[in-house]
Amino acid sequence: MAMESLYHQTNKMVHEVQNSLSRLEQATGDDVHLVENEVRARIDQVVSNCERLEILVNKEPATRRANAKLRIDQLKYDCQHLQAAMRNQQHKRYQREEEEREREALMSRTFTTNDADTSIMIDHALQHHNRLHTSNREMDNLIDHGSGILTNLRDQRHTLKGAQKRILDIANTLGLSNTVMRLIEKRTYQDKIIMAIGMIATCLVMFVVWKYLG
Repeated sequence: MAMESLYHQTNKMVHEVQNSLSRLEQATGDDVHLVENEVRARIDQVVSNCERLEILVNKEPATRRANAKLRIDQLKYDCQHLQAAMRNQQHKRYQREEEEREREALMSRTFTTNDADTSIMIDHALQHHNRLHTSNREMDNLIDHGSGILTNLRDQRHTLKGAQKRILDIANTLGLSNTVMRLIEKRTYQDKIIMAIGMIATCLVMFVVWKYLG
């Protein structure tokens, strides 16, 4: 029961982190750091709970251990996805803050008509912006690729789970069939003994009747 309770608690925390990530994306000002610290703390707790669950799963009965292991693996995959989403949001926030600092520096700079550095600085800022944009696009592609891998792993998990259930059902059926066969063999042996005793008793009765009444 301790493992089941911890699993449901951790699964609930995963959904809470997903909601907090949505809040983090919309947060502004000082709220960004508050929500970010909250999300990071919850993710760390989910990771810690998964480690405890991996220890507890080995104490489960053999018939339940495989299914419990699959559920824990699913939690670990979800946690990895949340960590990737968290890093993506942090990267976007750092990029926005850098762009805002550069924009403020550009707006606060005083230019003269013959300032030779003006075009150079604008070109440099434009190139830096383009590089940041390219890096952001590559990061999005990497995260999308990782999400696709997690989706494929989740689909494979469902397939393996179905195959495992069928194997367990077959094993249980074979176990039941073996038990029934042993009971039938035992009952057949007992019936043979009873029949032999009955035949001997009948012969004795017939002998006594023939001996004394014949």
